[in-house]
Amino acid sequence: MRRAARSNQTVTLASGLARMSRRPTPRRSHKKRSAAATKARILDAALSEFAARGFAGARIDVIAEQARSNKRMLYAYVGNKDALWLATLESAYAAKRQEERQLATATLSPEEAMRALIRFNFRYHLEHPEFVALVNNENLMGARKLKRSKLVPQLYSPLLETLTEVLRRGQKENVFRSGVDPMQLYISIAALGYFYISNIRTLSVIFSAELTSQAAMKRREEHLIDVVMSYLGAP
Repeated sequence: MRRAARSNQTVTLASGLARMSRRPTPRRSHKKRSAAATKARILDAALSEFAARGFAGARIDVIAEQARSNKRMLYAYVGNKDALWLATLESAYAAKRQEERQLATATLSPEEAMRALIRFNFRYHLEHPEFVALVNNENLMGARKLKRSKLVPQLYSPLLETLTEVLRRGQKENVFRSGVDPMQLYISIAALGYFYISNIRTLSVIFSAELTSQAAMKRREEHLIDVVMSYLGAP
């Protein structure tokens, strides 16, 4: 009986050790979570610094300090200043696309889906001035760093597919005109809101109007939707 009990204990212990060997060690799992959290803090701090000071004015030591890290860890997790800028830019574009995908346009009528896309773009630029600042700065640099990104073009391909599908459904229901170029349409939607937000201070001075007020923002949003939907309307 004692031998049988010992044998069972040995089997149980061996099985337990086998299961433990298959599981990731707590230390390794903790290191992965810690690394991901550190990189996220670095990108958040970089977004703030780059948006405020641009690529040329931003300082790596400031970013490292704001991320509660150091320059050595920053270089290890992301890379040099060029690599950090590109990673921050890619993260900003990815964040916008991620929110846009949550609109679930396939469950909406073509007109409702289009209005949702227009409204989203306007409000996103309004609520994320750091995104506008980052893109403005990249344009000033001739998009030289963005050209190295493989991720950002891939993010926009599904967006054009979504827009194409909304247009197709609208044309089938005879609520949208035919012959609309999805890329040109998206550029127009983005431009109508982007220009307003990126130039809102100068426009307010030029027209002696407080364009940053909630009422002015609402009027602009409705105007933007009306312009695009009027263009899309079936003859």
